[in-house]
Amino acid sequence: MTDYRIIFRTPGDAQVLEREDIVAPTPGPGEAVVRHDAIGLNYIDTYHRSGLYPVTLPSPIGGEGAGVVEAVGEGVKQVQVGDRVVYAGVGMGSYSTVRAINAEGLVKLPDAIDGRTAAASFLKGLTADMLVGGCGKVQPGQTILVHAAAGGMGSLLVQWIHAIGATVIAHAGSAEKAAKARALGADHALSCPFDELAAEVRRLTNGHGVDTVIDGVGKASWDASLDSLAKRGLMISYGNASGAVPSFAPLELMRRGSLFLTRPTMGDYSDTPADRGAAAKRLFDMIASGKLKIEIGQTFALADAADAHRALEARQTTGSTVLLP
Repeated sequence: MTDYRIIFRTPGDAQVLEREDIVAPTPGPGEAVVRHDAIGLNYIDTYHRSGLYPVTLPSPIGGEGAGVVEAVGEGVKQVQVGDRVVYAGVGMGSYSTVRAINAEGLVKLPDAIDGRTAAASFLKGLTADMLVGGCGKVQPGQTILVHAAAGGMGSLLVQWIHAIGATVIAHAGSAEKAAKARALGADHALSCPFDELAAEVRRLTNGHGVDTVIDGVGKASWDASLDSLAKRGLMISYGNASGAVPSFAPLELMRRGSLFLTRPTMGDYSDTPADRGAAAKRLFDMIASGKLKIEIGQTFALADAADAHRALEARQTTGSTVLLP
């Protein structure tokens, strides 16, 4: 079989993605060559492809993958040939059958975690660990609003927050997706329009509002999220699925109740091998305990990556999506 990768030469919609044949690389010092079993699809991939997050062109794409180490370069001690590994957030290029990568970014997989589960959950799982833990510092008894609660990211957040003992108000794009969020552990599951959401949240919280909003939708949900927060509440904006959030004056945070706002990235919370390893252990423990169930809602062939992007952007996916080489 010919090895290949997916690249794009100009920003745009999914049709800019193209296949490029490659030769399996030789690892340089500090590198390992990973042959992929499965590749994770994430919304950030569409941001890179569209130009929302500019990259140097032409560019590979994809930041998450799982597979087997095929070769190691000089000085590599972290992994050896034959190890099953996963990685995320350590450079683009996972949309490929095989690639060389800095070995420090690889995490060995425990026996209980298969490659597809790892690729479906690693980036989202480390992000959930960051959003709920290091960034959100969610505590038992708090009330948290989660947007896009039936998607790959939202479904992990709902389960993680529920396991902590906080109340989850889930919002999804349809009644069917809201029902799925409820089945995952949401205490309340809504599918109302955004312009009705804050009123519903106030009703459910006896007028108080929520302690934290975790919002990956962006532009469409921005006002509803801010209006749903209690005084001194925390707004975590981590994605732009509906477009970038509008410009606003910091004075708006005061007017809405001395709110806090953060726009985090997982890389700043797992920026060392030790931090990444600790976050991975928390994720794997959650999965092994059964508190976090990973749903692979759909798979696509790697060669059909453009179709996967179209489905994701049209909100036609549930759970996580995996590309298979």
